[in-house]
Amino acid sequence: MTIAYVFENTLYLNITNRCTNACNFCVRTVADGYYSENALWLEREPSLEEILSALDEYRFDDYKEVVFCGYGEPTCRLEVMLQVCRFIRKKSGVKIRLNTNGHASLIEQCNVAPLFGGLFDTVSVSLNAADATSYQKICHSEFGESAFYGMLDFAREVKKYVPNVLFSVVRTTIPDSEVEECKKIADEYGIKLRIRELV
Repeated sequence: MTIAYVFENTLYLNITNRCTNACNFCVRTVADGYYSENALWLEREPSLEEILSALDEYRFDDYKEVVFCGYGEPTCRLEVMLQVCRFIRKKSGVKIRLNTNGHASLIEQCNVAPLFGGLFDTVSVSLNAADATSYQKICHSEFGESAFYGMLDFAREVKKYVPNVLFSVVRTTIPDSEVEECKKIADEYGIKLRIRELV
């Protein structure tokens, strides 16, 4: 069971396979893993103790960053994720990043952004589309079109507590005209837009 894996001097954490989206472009639909020779489908969700035990094999200061990014949405296990962050913070000053669909507050049914303060250096939120209808066609969220607005609300709120917040879009999944619309959204929110390639 792959809980931690390394790619390009970055330590990644794979803590759940659950996700509130079923995106058209998600690598989970075509492969068992990426950035790693190990399969990232978990036999079961690892306990907090198992995650911390897996981390004992690594020296955090050897890595550029620790990133919560695996085969699921990390905030589906919000409290476990935050406890892991606290553990890392006690051990090292390494930068911590979250790659997320931005649904944490929708999942918890309250604004959880304040909990991220002092734990994360970067939160990268998958914007994926320029409007709710397009987002739902691409992401097939269990929250329906409200997922798009919840994601935007989370990005706006978490920016108050985390020094570096990004939006991301996958270049090949939407037309160039929509990328331009995404840039306008990012500018409106005062958040940088990262245009990434499909894995």
